[in-house]
Amino acid sequence: MAKKNSPSFSLPRFFGAVVFSLCFFLPKSVLGVKQELRFRKNGEFKILQVADMHYGDGKTTSCLDVFPNQTPTCSDLNTTAFVERMIRAENPDFIVFTGDNIFGFDATDAANSLSAAFQPAIASNIPWAAVLGNHDQESTLSREGVMKHIVGLTNTLSQVNPAEAHIIDGFGNYNLEIGGIKGSQFENKSALNLYFLDSGDYSTVPAIPGYGWIKPSQQLWFQRTSAKLRRAYMRQPEAQKGPAPGLVYFHIPLPEFASFDSSNFTGVRQEGISSASVNSGFFTTMVEAGDVKAVFIGHDHLNDFLW
Repeated sequence: MAKKNSPSFSLPRFFGAVVFSLCFFLPKSVLGVKQELRFRKNGEFKILQVADMHYGDGKTTSCLDVFPNQTPTCSDLNTTAFVERMIRAENPDFIVFTGDNIFGFDATDAANSLSAAFQPAIASNIPWAAVLGNHDQESTLSREGVMKHIVGLTNTLSQVNPAEAHIIDGFGNYNLEIGGIKGSQFENKSALNLYFLDSGDYSTVPAIPGYGWIKPSQQLWFQRTSAKLRRAYMRQPEAQKGPAPGLVYFHIPLPEFASFDSSNFTGVRQEGISSASVNSGFFTTMVEAGDVKAVFIGHDHLNDFLW
């Protein structure tokens, strides 16, 4: 069946559907020239998360993490069918892919594999966005090349990097604003802020083994962006008393995920937490910002829990 699952806030396998309902304010924001993201008339905004598709070359690429009797007949085509089924079932307002969208060693042509992996979202005509995992660049495109290809696909709101950040690590650091119901009294404020970051692939420091991490330049961008959005939300017209809620998406879990056990999380944990060996302090950075309400990741295939 599907190839991987996301460890936080997710439905079975690698999907997470999150519905935000705002009862006390119904703002709006206008986002660029591509598409507008805003809350529905009933005050809800549903996000479908898709993590770790590990797409390769289609029907010749076998599935990962399925039951042994499924292995001979399960391929990328099953993944595509499952994503399509989840989109139809959930009817989301927005779709987020949280990395390892393709598995480089199985993908002989990265561009073709990326286009095929995202085809269900493209065909749905629902706006979507993506971040990179640690395997996306292992085929025929660099990390920058992968992100540039993603940005060029239909209906995506993904960005290579923020225009205002002249120096920033990684590719796929950006934010999106979710507006409220059209015509509401708060229509010029963002009601929900989405942050996307590149958590890297592997350590580039010889003395430090393991996976990559979110670097100081990315955290500085996040802090400045969060502060700017907070000021906009709390000033006239219709000044609010606190910041709008924020959600953060990236691929590799933070070291803090390992500190949670069955006494303080809900869901399924079937493997260890594969985080970087370096704690770059991003958890503290998010807490200090004051607006982040949840973090959504991928990477650990057999974990499906929230805390």
